[in-house]
Amino acid sequence: MEVGAPLVLELPGAGRWQARNSPARRVPSHGTDAFGGRYAIDLVPVDARGRSGPIGWRTLLATEDPTGFAGWGRPVAAPVGGVVALVHDGEPDARVRRSPLAYPGFALTQAARARRGLPGLAGNCVVIDVGAGGPFVLVAHLRNGSVGVRPGERVAAGQPIGVCGNSGNSTQPHVHLQVSDSLDWTTARGLPLAFTAYRTESGIVREAVPDEAQVIESA
Repeated sequence: MEVGAPLVLELPGAGRWQARNSPARRVPSHGTDAFGGRYAIDLVPVDARGRSGPIGWRTLLATEDPTGFAGWGRPVAAPVGGVVALVHDGEPDARVRRSPLAYPGFALTQAARARRGLPGLAGNCVVIDVGAGGPFVLVAHLRNGSVGVRPGERVAAGQPIGVCGNSGNSTQPHVHLQVSDSLDWTTARGLPLAFTAYRTESGIVREAVPDEAQVIESA
């Protein structure tokens, strides 16, 4: 498949984000081309110490309450301007599963989430049509009840669309971003993305994708 220039996005809000499952590390970034996610990236909100949440005995041995995490309730903004093509809300937010003991139970239910399609995987989400028929930008894992836009509404980059949660196929509060060529998730192809500018410890980077585990913030 020929790959064109990446769609350049803004970060989905203020604060510090750690890149996970970055396409800078590997493609497909999430280990699969399914659901148009070939070049998807996860952005995990972190605090000033680079931690997504508190560290305690539950981190190693059990599930955790998502409300204590840096991402919980963080405002999420549209990463690009366009028309809202699809929204979904009403999915519950799950408990956090960072523990190697808690994760296997989550993994066993992943196939069931995939069978539900977009609601099961993306959870509460917003899809923005950038060019009147694509490409389409998916913003996923928003908090239950927080989606603040409607289909057909035009949004500008940086406009609030919801808050970060832990819905769908998510083990801790984060925002999943991807660009796809279709709303038919059974055949959609993932398209490359980049961010217009972001700040790292080394300075400002423009029109690039952060490395795996790199902490970035708006420039």
